[in-house]
Amino acid sequence: MLIRQSPARGFSLIELMVVMAVMVMLMMMAAPSFSVWIANSRIRVTAESILSGLQAAKSEAVARNTRVRFQLTSSLDNTCVLSATGVNWVINLDPNVDATEVEGLCATPANPMASPANAADAPYILQTRPAAGSGATAVAATAPSFVFNGLGRIAPPLPAGNITIDVNNPNAGTCFAVGGELTCLRIVITPAGQVRMCDPNPDLPIGDPRIC
Repeated sequence: MLIRQSPARGFSLIELMVVMAVMVMLMMMAAPSFSVWIANSRIRVTAESILSGLQAAKSEAVARNTRVRFQLTSSLDNTCVLSATGVNWVINLDPNVDATEVEGLCATPANPMASPANAADAPYILQTRPAAGSGATAVAATAPSFVFNGLGRIAPPLPAGNITIDVNNPNAGTCFAVGGELTCLRIVITPAGQVRMCDPNPDLPIGDPRIC
């Protein structure tokens, strides 16, 4: 009686090598796109962090019916200074309309019950937030410090136009707006206190809700 053997199953060494070569090629093709995705994610995280700070400062000003200052700073230790390229932010009450009030005081614990009537609360810090989205993310603001009044508007001295805060990632590439691959973002604050995040890419179609 003849016993029929079943055909051998599995992959040959050559087939495995071909599959691995194809996978390596696909990974190499996907690597640039993945890098762009990572850079865009870091840009968005930083922009959303700053947007959250702006909205919190405006809400505090309206809720307390008083002046509340939003500030970008170089760090959150006792050496912090205002910086138009700062990726950290600080929110504090602004009883003295002093744009340099926060300098050297960022290490003071945030105090939600801060009050100008209590000197121990100085510098009346309400919230702080460290850099978000990785140190590779860069910020460029037209004003590193400004104040919301009790109506949620920008308090005098009013800027000549909108205040803008641009967020990009120069270590990963350039923005679409200048012919690159990255989706850079911009936060716009109007004198009336409107705060929105948008895309500065001029090639977006008219009417696109993302356009600045």
